[in-house]
Amino acid sequence: MEFVYRCLQERKEEGAAILLVSTELNEVLSLSDRICVMADGRLSEPRDASDIDVRELGLMMAGS
Repeated sequence: MEFVYRCLQERKEEGAAILLVSTELNEVLSLSDRICVMADGRLSEPRDASDIDVRELGLMMAGS
């Protein structure tokens, strides 16, 4: 996992766009710059990952 995270960080620093799909909220928050959530068939507006905490992200995933 550490190797994969390091590779993702390196590519991000090179300017690559990365689509990360995960149910691990801490993983999403630590690896993302911006976050969108799909819930109830709808995609949320992109949010700055630094403005979201685990609780809020969980609520977004639940459709709130």
